[in-house]
Amino acid sequence: MNGFPLSRLPELMAAMAAVATVYCPLAGKFAPWTEGAVPELTGNTKLGPKDLFFPQVEDLVRFRVSGKDLEVLDTQLRQEPFVVFGVRACDCRALEILDRVFLTEPVDTFYQARRANGVVISLACQRPEETCFCGAFGIDGAEPGGDITAWQGEDTLFFRANTEKGQALLDRLPLQEAGEDGAEAAKAKTRAILQRLPLGNLSTQGFGQAENLLDLFNRPEWSELSASCLGCGACTFVCPTCQCYDIKEFDNGHEVCRYRCWDSCMYADFTLMSAGQPRPTQVERFRQRFMHKLQYFPANNGGIFGCVGCGRCLRQCPIHMNIVKVMKTLGGEDHAS
Repeated sequence: MNGFPLSRLPELMAAMAAVATVYCPLAGKFAPWTEGAVPELTGNTKLGPKDLFFPQVEDLVRFRVSGKDLEVLDTQLRQEPFVVFGVRACDCRALEILDRVFLTEPVDTFYQARRANGVVISLACQRPEETCFCGAFGIDGAEPGGDITAWQGEDTLFFRANTEKGQALLDRLPLQEAGEDGAEAAKAKTRAILQRLPLGNLSTQGFGQAENLLDLFNRPEWSELSASCLGCGACTFVCPTCQCYDIKEFDNGHEVCRYRCWDSCMYADFTLMSAGQPRPTQVERFRQRFMHKLQYFPANNGGIFGCVGCGRCLRQCPIHMNIVKVMKTLGGEDHAS
């Protein structure tokens, strides 16, 4: 266990920045740290660090066409190292979920390059918000993952390396040896808050079981739950685990750029084909989103749910319809097989 005085945090950030580009919570999102910037160490960001590994818009390839000649201009994979500081436990689990999507065959080399070159420094929650429900999915906000785990004590930041590249970074920082007591005290304080949260007792009972799939799919409550949904997609764009994307091309008159961009299963044109829309109504699109999080993904990934309980969708939905209301309406003992 290593430690560093909180009062000298700018020195620590500068030391990390001397090694690689550092991203940290600034103004509600993960942004590059520059001298004078003060990382936000309490609360959670409006947007997670997903964009650093799976960008909202990303060039895949460029090419030029001249007559019958085609010149392919390869897009370079990200090779420079970077550090992401201040990642919460929910977002660490979200990255593990994205790994299951993008690092299984066929491997997404763009995502793979970013994961290989990025070092994730997690930070245990100090003030979990009332919209947090990570515990429902077996996530401990006091014990986040990542390459390095950090805890904030009264006057010290404590660090523990979890991977080889995490240890390699710590070895290059001006840290001091520290005992376990400070980190353990921070964990106890966080867990005491987590137990008192309004959604602390939210249950996944009735979800994630293959035998329940058709029962959940055909439940009549989907119509009522989705009735007020605007289909705006806000929930998908703040979600740290949503991984749907579209691939498009843009011709600027000199060359053609093929790029991918985030998409949303809540949009009417999502998966639209020449034969039509496989989910023509909002109730079907609404159902697809939550069935994927609570049923399809865990069924194909050893029981790991596609939601991490970060609460961002609760805070951003303009009509206050969210996964918690779905779970309370459709889940529980009465509907479990």
